[in-house]
Amino acid sequence: MQKAVANLFGKYNLSTDVQTRYIDLVSEVGELGKEILTSTDYGKKDLLINAQMIDEVGDCLFSLFALCHEMGVDSQNALNNSLAKYEQRFDNKGDIGSDK
Repeated sequence: MQKAVANLFGKYNLSTDVQTRYIDLVSEVGELGKEILTSTDYGKKDLLINAQMIDEVGDCLFSLFALCHEMGVDSQNALNNSLAKYEQRFDNKGDIGSDK
């Protein structure tokens, strides 16, 4: 997935600085949150996944992979490291939460 985003960046010359990519990611996560909150009337109704939410998840993923691209971070390696960290936490203490 990260490679597909990188290919799109190359095709359309979309590279920018890390700060802009980070702000874009935060904005997209906020848009997803807004869609979830409004569709559930701020938790008063059950969540029903709709097309807009799926679109916003896609935008979040795009933004995250774009940030990885601009930072030179391999998203698969980063995910693998996190999975190993959470598995070790669960094995050591029975949950994945940090001690911070």
